[in-house]
Amino acid sequence: MLGIDHIVIAAKDPAQSAQLFGETYNCKIVKGGRHENWGTFNYLAYFRNDCYIEWLGIFNEEIADQSDNPLIKQLVVAFEENREGPIQYALRTEQMNPLIERLTKLDYSFAGPIAGEREKPDGTNLQWRMLFPESESVFPFIIEWGKQKNIPNDREYINNTTIQEIQDGLIDLEEFEKITDISVEGNNIPLRNGKLTITSNNKLDFTLQD
Repeated sequence: MLGIDHIVIAAKDPAQSAQLFGETYNCKIVKGGRHENWGTFNYLAYFRNDCYIEWLGIFNEEIADQSDNPLIKQLVVAFEENREGPIQYALRTEQMNPLIERLTKLDYSFAGPIAGEREKPDGTNLQWRMLFPESESVFPFIIEWGKQKNIPNDREYINNTTIQEIQDGLIDLEEFEKITDISVEGNNIPLRNGKLTITSNNKLDFTLQD
């Protein structure tokens, strides 16, 4: 079953945006790291239901502009349009290979799996891979972590709050069912650690709950 992994927020100044969010919602914020191959860096807020928010910014525009990573392309376009805020989210799987096989059999186009890595503040290396189903709508990407998930070494930095729900007004429900092989009744999609709600407001948003 898929789970909420993280929500990506485009932020020209990730530190400032994350700090403001932390002050508003009484959340602890931690510095993430740099993605050297993509020219990006992040700040993070972790939550007790095994997911997090990522404030993603660019430290090297030339590298970011040349990236073929669909997420970085989204980020670049958002900044070109002077947009900040939630732009994407990741759903976590522990079985990416079967998903790749399924999409291949369906002759469904996708980008990836794209490998990612960064050095954590404690010097350890974090690795993951991402799959981007190609869609006319903004479709969430799928992430699978390596030997360790993206959680802080110090559990004191995990906020006693949950991302209860993601509200997505950009996704196509029929396409979601086709790609994920999840049958959906109504507009609420149960996930391992929350739910995804399909809305009609043409926005991407989320709900926190204590």
